[in-house]
Amino acid sequence: MAVMKIIILGAGQVGGTLAEHLAHEDNDITVVDVDSVRLRDLSTRLDLRTVQGVCSYPITLKEAGAEDADMLIAVTNSDEVNMMACQVAHTLFSTPTKIARVRATQYLTSKGLFSQDAIPIDVLISPEQVVTNHIRRLIEYPGALQVLDFANGLAQLVAVKAYYGGPLVGQELAFLRRHMPNVDTRVAAIYRRNRPIMPRGNTVIEADDEVFFIAARKDIRTVMGELRRVDRGFRRVMIGGGGNIGERLAETLEQDYQVKILEQDLERCTQLSENLKRTVVLHGSATSKRLLLEENIEECDIFCALTNDDEVNVMSSMLAKRLGAKKVLTLINNPAYVDLVQGGEIDIAISPQQATIGGLLTHVRRGDIVNVHSLRRGAAEAIEAIAHGDSRSSRVVGRTVGEVKLPEGVSIGAIVRGRDVMIAHRDITIQTDDHVILFVVDKRRLKEVERLFQVGLSFF
Repeated sequence: MAVMKIIILGAGQVGGTLAEHLAHEDNDITVVDVDSVRLRDLSTRLDLRTVQGVCSYPITLKEAGAEDADMLIAVTNSDEVNMMACQVAHTLFSTPTKIARVRATQYLTSKGLFSQDAIPIDVLISPEQVVTNHIRRLIEYPGALQVLDFANGLAQLVAVKAYYGGPLVGQELAFLRRHMPNVDTRVAAIYRRNRPIMPRGNTVIEADDEVFFIAARKDIRTVMGELRRVDRGFRRVMIGGGGNIGERLAETLEQDYQVKILEQDLERCTQLSENLKRTVVLHGSATSKRLLLEENIEECDIFCALTNDDEVNVMSSMLAKRLGAKKVLTLINNPAYVDLVQGGEIDIAISPQQATIGGLLTHVRRGDIVNVHSLRRGAAEAIEAIAHGDSRSSRVVGRTVGEVKLPEGVSIGAIVRGRDVMIAHRDITIQTDDHVILFVVDKRRLKEVERLFQVGLSFF
């Protein structure tokens, strides 16, 4: 398989994390940034090229190899630099695929701005929107650690922590089927003390296991109830921080939930109260014990700490939990801290970088890969691939799930055909145009998974 030549513009958190993912997968990676320290740190750790310079300058892109690059991914902190870099790459170097991170809503909502005739960006990534959607799903499913959509939401993969006293704790997985004969589900992976376990029928679920299961969207709540005490639905939501993510989350929740938002900047409070219809906007710090008590934090179902400052988010979350908030969710910008804080007083820690990386990886994977989700802060991946071809040209079409030669550490969780979600049992035959959802514990096997879904020449 030909090596992909990818230029990443920006060596910040997203660019650096993406470079790390892709460099381990035998791609030809070049990272461009103005900051020599960041570049040096990357090049000492990873097998990649670096170029120092302004990311949108033609001379910088030429030096980075834009003339024969397969893909340009612009994830600097500046929307304008990202957009201009894509324009230059298109006009001067005819770069085939251009992906850009654009944050400003003013750009994203302007019709006709992004096209081959205007600003030629093939894929737009909006981290704030990705994170907002992620948090919204967690609020819809109290008790979940991660909720991922596949096949336009028909199937979902959910991670929950198995609780002591739950109906399935101490039981073999085979018991799940007998216990819930009317619900089809499959446990895709189990993480026990941070180590992955490939589930078998005789695997016994232990308390505190992180269990990933896949099911049709309509069955998710039933399965969750078997693995843990069912949390009652959330009604009262308090948001610490009225930045882009805080505002978007309040906007998406305020019709269905009672929402309060705490913001320290008075001018920003005025903007928020003008933009939001039903949300209560409060001026003050999320770390103020007096303010939290005044606003009845003990009656809050979930407190979401969403400022740009990790320290403020961690401290306000711990304070809110101690003062009686039922659940706390914390945004952590430094991915290295996520595992440190999750699971103690902080129920869920979210890394915006990891949430964004999944969207980027979808476009880098080969074969007809339509969805990639990063799991457990990048330790594993869930992939949605479309099967094409026939039994002669494809390695999967016309074969049963049991006959597909999967690499070690890879399992098929479900198949979506039309609007039907079928949990992957050994005797199901894969047909062309099926959406196949795979769970990849060993990321070194990703290339082999991509190859499985590439169609041979006889198909054409």
